[in-house]
Amino acid sequence: MGKLTRLANINDLTEGTMRKYQVQGIDILIARIEGKYYAARNKCPHLGGDLSKGKLEGTIVTCPRHGSQFNLTDGSVVRWLKGAGLISAIGKTLKSPQKLTTYNVKVDGQDIMVEI
Repeated sequence: MGKLTRLANINDLTEGTMRKYQVQGIDILIARIEGKYYAARNKCPHLGGDLSKGKLEGTIVTCPRHGSQFNLTDGSVVRWLKGAGLISAIGKTLKSPQKLTTYNVKVDGQDIMVEI
């Protein structure tokens, strides 16, 4: 079990939004979805895209670089790279799908705490 670290205040995020924070040298993405908070590594496991600059639809975050999608509830891969064809096939062969690292979140009063 990791250490709980305060990352944000619950009022920092409005419903359906996400934001990047840094703790212990790691960029963490926090998202507020249907009143719950989710935390994940902000770096896409494909080629390191900044997920906080991507698109959030429900619990699915889309990387702005190549369209990979991840479920913030458990880090599972929804889509590994966007598109089809030869370039997509080569990209998928060179780097196989990898889950997004997620972190446990606890709300303590007004504080969003993440287990790092």
